[in-house]
Amino acid sequence: MAWSTRELAELAGTTVNTIRHYHRIGLLDEPERTYNGYKQYGVLELVCLLRILRLAGLGVPLAKIAHVGAGGQAAKAALKEVDAELVVRIERLQQARADIAAVLRDDAPPDAPFGFVSVASRLSESDRSIVHIWNRLYDGDAMTDLRRMVELDSDAGEVGNEIDRLPAAADEATRARLAGALAPVLARNLAEYPWLANPTEHLAKGERVARLTFVEALTELYNPAQLDVLARAGALAQQLQAEVPAREVAASSRRHEHPLSPRLRRPLPLRA
Repeated sequence: MAWSTRELAELAGTTVNTIRHYHRIGLLDEPERTYNGYKQYGVLELVCLLRILRLAGLGVPLAKIAHVGAGGQAAKAALKEVDAELVVRIERLQQARADIAAVLRDDAPPDAPFGFVSVASRLSESDRSIVHIWNRLYDGDAMTDLRRMVELDSDAGEVGNEIDRLPAAADEATRARLAGALAPVLARNLAEYPWLANPTEHLAKGERVARLTFVEALTELYNPAQLDVLARAGALAQQLQAEVPAREVAASSRRHEHPLSPRLRRPLPLRA
């Protein structure tokens, strides 16, 4: 019995385009054609196609299927590589399921940054955007610390809301007041996470790329008044560190509980 391409695809549980692709890359030999030019597939082509689909279903890359299908020690080594890749893929899928469950549980935005789902619903659009960028600039250890900073004061208060609403033309008094409220929290972060003063060893990208990306992101995501408040608060935080022992700064900031939004706890470790 002979089958057409469509019939072979239906029998094998695949598509005509898949069969044609296997022909193009030389994985499946083209069969003989009828007098009018139509392909005619037989049992040998069916079995070959089924074996290809079986290996592809195991996760073997198409480029390695012919090699693995030949058997032997080399095939076993290739399968072990595939198995290791599957372990990583499964872990990634399990993490994705956990993230989806957290998004549904916490009613968080679907695009909540990785690791920040529990506080994402309390982050502004700009906050979430900057956290996405953090995930590309810093290594895993740094992101763990940054997540702790956000979670520590995740209950945003009126000061944080004020900065979220701060217009670009905010007056001097408002800027100074907000910077003064933010500074102790930044000082605490600098005291508890000293690497913020020099994050080079925690960068996932080159220092120049990270600095330029960070500065560009801040400029695009926050208006001039908000950036001014953050810059002033950073300078005040450094003054506080110089004037008060680190442990006293940390204790003081906890006692006074400055209710700031997660964005305001951003340490601004990359300097222009």
